Amino acid sequence: ENSPLDAREITGLYRFDVDGVERRLHLTKAAGKLEGTLGQGEEEKVVLSGVTDAGSSVVFRSAWGSVEDGGVARFSVARVGEALRGTVTLPDGRTLPLDLEPLSEEEPADEAIGGDGNLAANDYLGIDEDEEEEDAPLVSRTTFPPLPFGFEELPRAETVLVRNATLWTLDANGTLEGDLLVRDGKIAAVGVDLELPSGAREIDGTGKHVTPGIIDEHSHVGISGGVNEGSHSVTAEVRIGDVVNPDHVGIYRALGGGVTTIQQLHGSANPIGGQAQIIKLRWGQSAEAMKFEGAPPSIKFALGENVKQSNWGSDYTIRYPQSRMGVETIMRDAFVAAREYAASQRAYRDLSDAERRKVPAPRRDLQLEALVEILDSTRFIHCHSYVQSEISMLMRLADELGFKVQTFTHILEGYKVAAEMAEHGAGGSTFSDWWAYKFEVYDAIPQNMCIMNDAGIVTSVNSDSAEHMRRLNQEAAKAVMYCGMDENEALAMATLNPAKQLRIDDRVGSLTPGKDADFVIWNGHPLSVYSTPEQTWIDGTLYFSRTRDAELRARDATEREALIQKLLADEAPKAKEEAKDEGGDEMAKSDGDPAPEATQEWQCDTMEDIWND
Repeated sequence: ENSPLDAREITGLYRFDVDGVERRLHLTKAAGKLEGTLGQGEEEKVVLSGVTDAGSSVVFRSAWGSVEDGGVARFSVARVGEALRGTVTLPDGRTLPLDLEPLSEEEPADEAIGGDGNLAANDYLGIDEDEEEEDAPLVSRTTFPPLPFGFEELPRAETVLVRNATLWTLDANGTLEGDLLVRDGKIAAVGVDLELPSGAREIDGTGKHVTPGIIDEHSHVGISGGVNEGSHSVTAEVRIGDVVNPDHVGIYRALGGGVTTIQQLHGSANPIGGQAQIIKLRWGQSAEAMKFEGAPPSIKFALGENVKQSNWGSDYTIRYPQSRMGVETIMRDAFVAAREYAASQRAYRDLSDAERRKVPAPRRDLQLEALVEILDSTRFIHCHSYVQSEISMLMRLADELGFKVQTFTHILEGYKVAAEMAEHGAGGSTFSDWWAYKFEVYDAIPQNMCIMNDAGIVTSVNSDSAEHMRRLNQEAAKAVMYCGMDENEALAMATLNPAKQLRIDDRVGSLTPGKDADFVIWNGHPLSVYSTPEQTWIDGTLYFSRTRDAELRARDATEREALIQKLLADEAPKAKEEAKDEGGDEMAKSDGDPAPEATQEWQCDTMEDIWND
């Protein structure tokens, strides 16, 4: 039998205090199996359960408290010198440090469960095994969404007056000290000494800063299952809008970073990827209710290493194209096919009713329909890109075929082709100083965003990351640090400019009367690393506040502990273990397989489908 070299005997009698009450832990071994009891002073003892012995450390559970108000405590301790140290999580959810002092006096071995002087856990908790099970009171409640941080009631739009704040309007008003009035989900007025409407909420903005909501041009948060349909080089027919996951906790966390609108993009596995979806982060609402009403449709294109499968491994280097020249060719072929498809559809529509009866209708092709929308300038391209030669190639191809590239996203070599981008009319959404993670990003420089902006390109910062997204204000601030950009211009790269790139700047992106009331109240300068959002509003509805967040955390921690206590006191887990011991392996396996996580996070190159993998 192998055992750890540093394993030390952990058995013995120990004393410790919790909340000023002395308790004694007695650990013994019988037939090589660790077991023990826990008692209060010299009073009755409780037999430990769930004992997991790791040699010089042990975890276990024990009944705790009186029969009326007790529960189950969870211990984790390890030997440190002659003592034991660790933690105990009490039934009320508190986790406390433990310092267990060894006792020298001998104590007789505890008798078996139910023996004299010892109290079995079920007896201690007041559970009658022979009594018929009664309906226990529910621990949880219905929330929107039915997850941690869910609302017990969906928030509603309010009439709000933020008084005496620093307002970053990002329009002709500039930055001013004054008031912001919100009514019916819209910005009603910006000014000084505005009148408080009857029944309105008034917020003291003294010392606070108010900005438009942050907008992320490139996100993969809230997409269910996976982000890439990488089986084919052209997948313009697939739609992110069909797999929006409104319950992803990343949405709530993004609100905590002041983000109000994101574009959910397909990954970068294909030269022509899937259709994108723009959503507002209306936490607690359904997938359909999150979609940005009236936002122009967009689509994901990609260039570079990912689409030619440079880094996918030898098992995947079988799909055409495998070279950069192949990427250009397959894009041209797809658009030529789309142009021919549009012509055939148009020719059929131009036939008279009598002529139509003589010929079959052309087959509908959803993939080509999406490409026709690009040619008709009703669907807009957001293209994953890095290397200047490929950026130039796609602009030339677009000019040849008669369409425009709306935004090159990532575009770390945009500074090399800034003049050409400005002439073409493309925007650039980039990282500030995130690079060197693969070969094609080695030429990145931190002045990239400033050079593109100075060339007249609509420039923004994007995340491609659920964590990065919560700090886009700081990413924009780096333009001030690296090249002395004006602070309003810098903030626009996380608010107004991405709105322009998504063609929704008539609705969001600035604190302009008539626009949607999407705004953030910060506790300090919005470009400072020391500032955090205190409140995030969408359509005049408060979806995040630091105060409510603290309340939700306390509520959910209490609920979590209550659920754990209910589970530990339930006999069902024991029944499952017995069924497994009697040959119920299949049942145990199917019950134990976890459901796909709602918190999966994707990036452009994530080649995973959690429903299959």
